[in-house]
Amino acid sequence: MPVPTTVSEGPVGVDFEVARTKLDKPLAYSGLLDCYTQSDLTPVIGTEFEGLQIADILASNNESLIRDLAITISQRGVVFLRDQDVTPVQMRELMEKITKQAGSPDSSTLHVHPLTEEGSELGDQISVISSEKQKKGGGLTHQLSDTSRYASVGWHSDITFENVTSDYAMLKIHTLPKTGGDTLWASGYEVYDRLSPSMAAYLETLSARHDAKFFHEEAERLGNPLRTTPRGSPLNHGSALEAVHPVIRTNPVTGWKSVFVNKGFTRRILGVTKDESDLLLQYLFNLLTQNHDAQVRFKWRKNDLAIWDNRSTGHCATYDYGAARAGDRVCSLGEKPYFDPRSRSRREALADEA
Repeated sequence: MPVPTTVSEGPVGVDFEVARTKLDKPLAYSGLLDCYTQSDLTPVIGTEFEGLQIADILASNNESLIRDLAITISQRGVVFLRDQDVTPVQMRELMEKITKQAGSPDSSTLHVHPLTEEGSELGDQISVISSEKQKKGGGLTHQLSDTSRYASVGWHSDITFENVTSDYAMLKIHTLPKTGGDTLWASGYEVYDRLSPSMAAYLETLSARHDAKFFHEEAERLGNPLRTTPRGSPLNHGSALEAVHPVIRTNPVTGWKSVFVNKGFTRRILGVTKDESDLLLQYLFNLLTQNHDAQVRFKWRKNDLAIWDNRSTGHCATYDYGAARAGDRVCSLGEKPYFDPRSRSRREALADEA
């Protein structure tokens, strides 16, 4: 499936050619992970592995095994690896290998978050996820928010405000409350499959604006300057924190269509009135957040690790705890989002394989 020569509209003068996927067709799974104990947690999203250690994967230096892992993540949306004895440096190393095997362009590396402090002890490419740090900085959970009392307000896909977005993200939780602190993921593939054919065809013609301008206020609150130098891609720089992406996106690893909007960063569908945009976005957000059979909920244990495909999932933490919760996250960058009209839905692809 050759990638189309055009992607979604964007800033004038920006050359998106440097951020095209290297894949000209979906990747094929070879079966190298079949020897590990694994279980699908729901029919549409989430697979859990036991006995599969990141350190062993890295030691084997088996590119085919890492490619199969990338394919599994992209097909299942998110995979969970229990009880990982792995350092942040090893997480970063595996993420670099996964994104490479998944066809990321040479211009894409690991993401540097705009709020990452200069001189962080874990490096620019490791984000520390910490409830205690958020409290000390004055951050609010949704329970204390003056704008919403809905837990679903936290649903998002990582860093879609960038021109070149995340393909994969990896999170290891090492500090947990006794109860609470789960994370939910939802399948963008399944959301697409729940659209009527006419609605799907219409949405495939549209693009949407994503932004994270609230990070300016957050940077000022934290007393840290916003990172405006290239953040993992030459196309991700400056202080605008704004990008335009297709509403329906093709995942090059699977060749499947996914809804690609999220509550966290998607502000406006272009080419329609604001009223129409608000209606369409709210409908799509509802499909993502209110269909529990399109979601998986993961109860963390200490040192568990999750890897997910940001192109085809949304996720949301549950802020139902008071004790400390902390972990380390790495995000890789893939291709500039695009839609290929020749791509298929997940259901269509799996029906053809049956």
